Amino acid sequence: MDSVSQMALGAAVGVATMGRRTAVWKAALWGAVAGTLPDLDVLIDHGDPIHDMVLHRAETHALFWLTLFSLPLAAAIARLHGEWASWRRWWLAMWLVLVTHPLLDAMTVYGTQLALPFSNHPFGVGSVFVIDPLYTLPLLAGAGWAVATRGHARGLAANAAGLVLSTAYLAWGVAAQQQVDRIARTSLAAQGIAADRVLVTPTAFNSLLWRVVAVAGDGYHEGFYSLLDAAPRIAFDRYERGTALAAELHGVDGVRRIAAFSKGFFKLQQDGTRVLISDLRMGQEPHYIFTFAVAERRSAAVPLAMPEQLGARLDIERGLPWLWRRALGEPLPPPR
Repeated sequence: MDSVSQMALGAAVGVATMGRRTAVWKAALWGAVAGTLPDLDVLIDHGDPIHDMVLHRAETHALFWLTLFSLPLAAAIARLHGEWASWRRWWLAMWLVLVTHPLLDAMTVYGTQLALPFSNHPFGVGSVFVIDPLYTLPLLAGAGWAVATRGHARGLAANAAGLVLSTAYLAWGVAAQQQVDRIARTSLAAQGIAADRVLVTPTAFNSLLWRVVAVAGDGYHEGFYSLLDAAPRIAFDRYERGTALAAELHGVDGVRRIAAFSKGFFKLQQDGTRVLISDLRMGQEPHYIFTFAVAERRSAAVPLAMPEQLGARLDIERGLPWLWRRALGEPLPPPR
């Protein structure tokens, strides 16, 4: 999730755990700080943009390592504020703040390596968009009220309510995702599409409009479904995956890494003499955030010494009006 959401979650968890055992501003402040610490891995240069992508949300998001780190962090905070008698409570607060960060990240589609060092599997439920105001606002309001009232019972209750509402919103996202998945599979079968794998994720900033990607053989199909659509049907557009290029580039490290990290939701295409690989999970046709140039191809493909990131986002001026109208159930074709 975005940094504001993680700070808000950290502050709310810190306040809820510490209660009146310390000044509420301390619990909120350290909760917000600890809630952002795992994302400092973005400052690490792993040598090339593909490594930077697939190694984000790795060790700093692993539950095992965060559990170990929570002990010295809590001890340092307790010493700093002269509250050593409460260090166990500080430890519980910091542990909860740290581990809820990657657990929240795992609800997005990106991929979070929760189980390191035992497994590098990238967990990604994909039921919430990385920025969703309906998740974040209850946390900000609740924690803000608690700080403003200096730990008054009503403020603490508001903070708890914010946590309950934001968690309920995550549960709603999972339920909506399952409903759209059922509709997607029914629609695919009705159109004679035998999908090898199906991805269902919300579009930007909401949980009403969902994007479906179905990989089938040499191609993939993209469709959109709003929970406000008049009929439970999804129309799909088909695109090529570039499987011929995949045969030429199967030994290229960057291609292997993106293929594994995206769980097979990727495409290859030739743009002039360059061969590009895109992670199909983040973006929509033809705009993908994680697109990399991995090879030069004339008579044959030659891997680049250093991959180049070329990711692009949907044009906001065209994309946002379409997004809101489509989310409200208007049957519009996606902008291209």
